[in-house]
Amino acid sequence: MKFIVTGSLGHISRPLAEKLIADKHDVTIISSKTEKIKEIEALGAKAAIGSVEDVAFLTATFKGADAVYTMVPPFFGAADWKKYIAGIGENLAAAVKASGVKYVVNLSSIGAHMPDGCGPVSGLYFTEQALNSLEGVNVKHLRPGFFYYNFFGNIGMIKHMGIIGGNYGTGAKLAIVHPADIAAVAASELSALSFSGKSIRYIVGDEKTTDEIAGTLGAAIGKPDLKWVDFADSDTLGALQQNGLPAEIASNYVEMGSAMRSGKMAAEYNAQKSFTFEKTKLEHFAKEFAAVYSQ
Repeated sequence: MKFIVTGSLGHISRPLAEKLIADKHDVTIISSKTEKIKEIEALGAKAAIGSVEDVAFLTATFKGADAVYTMVPPFFGAADWKKYIAGIGENLAAAVKASGVKYVVNLSSIGAHMPDGCGPVSGLYFTEQALNSLEGVNVKHLRPGFFYYNFFGNIGMIKHMGIIGGNYGTGAKLAIVHPADIAAVAASELSALSFSGKSIRYIVGDEKTTDEIAGTLGAAIGKPDLKWVDFADSDTLGALQQNGLPAEIASNYVEMGSAMRSGKMAAEYNAQKSFTFEKTKLEHFAKEFAAVYSQ
């Protein structure tokens, strides 16, 4: 089958493409960077260089595909991040409609039931809605939990302050997942194309409290006494901006953390758990974390 993969060679898109290619599918990877062409072609895929802001480009690339894997790439230069994410979702939906593609596997997130109050994930709400408005198109929304890789952003804090933390709430339990497991689920959904209508699939590898996360990661890096510290929203905002994030992006991340703390972000996920947890557990990821930490 012929598949289009958005997201260039990111943490999910690359392993997804590799799995599809290994199964002898025809894969085209969309990237905005011409310097990625050789790397994409080395995988055995075709490269389509262009912008997700260009509906004509997307439409031409999508034409003839059996299915498309859609995701909104991060863009930290947006003046209104939620609006930007929603706009890219509308572009993707418009291209799917114009190209005649009948199957879409869309990367969303836990919390995408919230049209407001959940930072960038509220932008994904509108992306889901745009794709859901397409008649005759089968859409599977993948709603993964908190990426393990997000904890790499705490390495500097651990090294310089001896703590790990966030504004998720004291003792908060996080639904967490490895990007490789998300890629595996996306590959299985695309290869089978057995879904119909509009549906959601949650993807989670583990559920751990913030204290358990600190303990497991701390043990892996030789800091068994590492503690999780819960930060106020204002402190989190200041720290993110001090680390170079624009105010718009930082405030959205703080808002998402607040939604995690209140329980609103995981409310729909917690209301149903009729799924199988993926294979990568926190203790498995801790080995990866330790390897990066030691660099």
